[in-house]
Amino acid sequence: MTDNNQAPALWDGDRLADPHQQPDKSQRVRRMFDAIAPTYERVNTLFSAGRDAGWRRAVVRMAHVGGQDTVLDIACGTGDLARAFAAAVPAPRRVVGCDFAHEMLRHAVDRPAAGPLAWCEADALRLPFADGSFSVTSCAFGVRNFQDLGVGLAEMHRVMAPGGRCVILEFTRPANRLVRAVYELYTSRIMPWGAALVSRDRTGAYRYLPRSVVSFLDAAQMAAKLRQAGFASVDCRPLTFGAVTIYLAAK
Repeated sequence: MTDNNQAPALWDGDRLADPHQQPDKSQRVRRMFDAIAPTYERVNTLFSAGRDAGWRRAVVRMAHVGGQDTVLDIACGTGDLARAFAAAVPAPRRVVGCDFAHEMLRHAVDRPAAGPLAWCEADALRLPFADGSFSVTSCAFGVRNFQDLGVGLAEMHRVMAPGGRCVILEFTRPANRLVRAVYELYTSRIMPWGAALVSRDRTGAYRYLPRSVVSFLDAAQMAAKLRQAGFASVDCRPLTFGAVTIYLAAK
């Protein structure tokens, strides 16, 4: 287990200037999430004021899962979304959560869960599943951490069966200027300080996370990326004044 008090700073000012273009981004992201895994869920709940659970429920509703569905939750972290899928009524036939950060996945495995749920340690850019293995692919707050977004989306498309659904939950910048100003003041100043205090993080994770949002694609650009990866019928649904967006796409 990584001691996040001793973990080296992974995100300094130079790297935060353009976090998505770092050639070793995936290695830094993996080490960052391994370090913050013990407090990850607590920080999410605290600094989203509990809204994170509602966002995940909305993802499950939009996916319209049924008893014959098989679900792959990519970059599953500590498994909150995978567990939400497994708890759906009716429950899917199978839910697999995968992540490349060992400590995040270890905390997922240690959490009690009901339903047909399994875990797999795997990189989203090299999924160890055959073409068309799942009827639903999902990812919550993970696609912006991919080393190569196009490759990651193509993998999500590859392992999804024809007629399947892809559902992605990701942070976005609110369109309203006043709301965006308040949101970015909170995420760039208040949240990083408070989250680092709660988690005792020294890697710079909670400086990276807001920078990775403001320097990421907007909803229209993300929808275009999904279409480039082969998805069709891309629907974008903003929630909480546009602070997050759910993308639903078909194959």
